[in-house]
Amino acid sequence: MKALRSLSLLATLALALPALAAPNEAVTKPVKTVVQSVRYNKDDLALKQLANEEQGRFLLGEDWDKGTDAQRKEFTKLFHSLFSKMAFPKVRENFKNLASITYEDPAVEGDKAKVKSTIVINHPMKKQEMKLHYSLAKEKADWKVVDVAVLGDSMLTGIRDDQVRPILKQGGWDHLLDLMRKKEAELVALEKKK
Repeated sequence: MKALRSLSLLATLALALPALAAPNEAVTKPVKTVVQSVRYNKDDLALKQLANEEQGRFLLGEDWDKGTDAQRKEFTKLFHSLFSKMAFPKVRENFKNLASITYEDPAVEGDKAKVKSTIVINHPMKKQEMKLHYSLAKEKADWKVVDVAVLGDSMLTGIRDDQVRPILKQGGWDHLLDLMRKKEAELVALEKKK
């Protein structure tokens, strides 16, 4: 009888272990999807992994709630477009010499999570190892990427402090969206010339 209970307990544990591992995969999957999608020029798939509202709230602070639904929607659309046209090509260039990516187990606290990764680039001139720290937020049932820090520098903090806040101070939502539209048109025109 003891042997049967032990076997039953082992079977229960064996079945439970994949279920216990699943939450880690649920958290790391959007990070891995962003990295691989950008690497292989599938920008739309990468953008679907981003936490739109969390990013908007971070970038615009208290001004996020002052915008209309239409303004917030347009900001998100323009931000994604500009980000994919400006940042993703630089990432792809670095990934040309990608040797490996390793991910640590996520640290989850409620509906927030952090995932650390190490990327090794075997550049012909110099081997480089980069430590990246991803911040994620849970939206409904899915985890979404909010930010990434490279060498301790948050991508969103730089964008917020160097670009978004000064523009908002100059002319609020209308000025911000106007400049974003102009930059989008400029980048689209450059793409057409290629």
